[in-house]
Amino acid sequence: MDRSFFTSLVASLLGLSSTGVLGLAFSTSDPPPGKPPADWRLLDPVTYQNLTIFPVVAANNYDTSAFLTLDEGLATGEVVVREQGSQGMARNRDGRDGILRPADSNGASVNQLVLINRGKRPLLLLAGELVSGGKQDRIIGKDRLVPVGADPLPLDVFCVEHGRWSAGAAFTDAKTIVHPSVREQAALERDQGKVWSAVRSGTTAEAIGQMSAAVPSPAVLAAPAISRTIEEDAPTESYQKIYESRTVSHSADTYVEEIERRFSRVTSGLKGERVVGVVVAYGHEVAWSDIFASGDLFHTYWNKLLRSYVVEALARPGYRQAASRDDAEEFLRRLNGRVVEETEPGVYRWRQINEGRLSLIELDALDPKILTLHRLFIRRTS
Repeated sequence: MDRSFFTSLVASLLGLSSTGVLGLAFSTSDPPPGKPPADWRLLDPVTYQNLTIFPVVAANNYDTSAFLTLDEGLATGEVVVREQGSQGMARNRDGRDGILRPADSNGASVNQLVLINRGKRPLLLLAGELVSGGKQDRIIGKDRLVPVGADPLPLDVFCVEHGRWSAGAAFTDAKTIVHPSVREQAALERDQGKVWSAVRSGTTAEAIGQMSAAVPSPAVLAAPAISRTIEEDAPTESYQKIYESRTVSHSADTYVEEIERRFSRVTSGLKGERVVGVVVAYGHEVAWSDIFASGDLFHTYWNKLLRSYVVEALARPGYRQAASRDDAEEFLRRLNGRVVEETEPGVYRWRQINEGRLSLIELDALDPKILTLHRLFIRRTS
């Protein structure tokens, strides 16, 4: 399969963001407060084609009902996202909570949106969540929390749509998380150019070009049809439209359904434990891990995450070697390296640690108690 599939499939990805934090610190690699207890356990792997997923279970299941997700907030109207400089993105100061008035217009920006949390719970944002609409589709650049009653937040994002810069529908949903090779560039590099490079000529695209020795996957056969999908259904190369097109969906649906069936079988019958995350491998290489503070929070994101893992698997060589449990266990440990922290006092702390090709990102809520809401562990492709 040539790289046209990958470029077609994702040829519009947006940028990542820095989040207006109030503190930045460098420290040693001592485990920080809020680290989840080391009671994670891997279940038997779920393998299909070139994708292997190790369910992660924990006995401790924290209450995360106090947090609002982006998809839920957009669906209920508790969260509003607009282009920078658009109307209605500043709070009234007359005491009427959640009432908006026209904001001064400074002009829209590709790499910045404005968000307001009108709900009664802190809003959780994950790097790689796609918000569709506006002048172009965008993805969230970094994990963070948006507190209740905060002023309109300038939100750094990355573009995932080429060739359109015009009024579109309002940002009304966040039902997609982009696949890991793009999410990696947003979460770690935080550079729009590198996000685009990952789409056009990144390591995943290069891998596709080396598939002569690989087992053909449905994606190989689908590539010409995906090019037609771009021409007919997604001329602006909108990630969302390509992702949801009949061609791509058909290639991914069987894959997703089979993984879901096997995952349910492996995780059924748990007693005193909940599934809180997964460790993900492509072929023999363990590459990714998403772990949450609770089983409820994991299941809120699971369908979006699974589809993103499958899209990545379709774009990678179809080698069938299975990843080892020992390699997967590596993704549950803490890293030994310089810690970079960003903090908004009383709201959240974001932390990144790099060690060789491995990177760990954790997001802690600081109120009402310290709790690590999301833990992202990556084997970098570059």
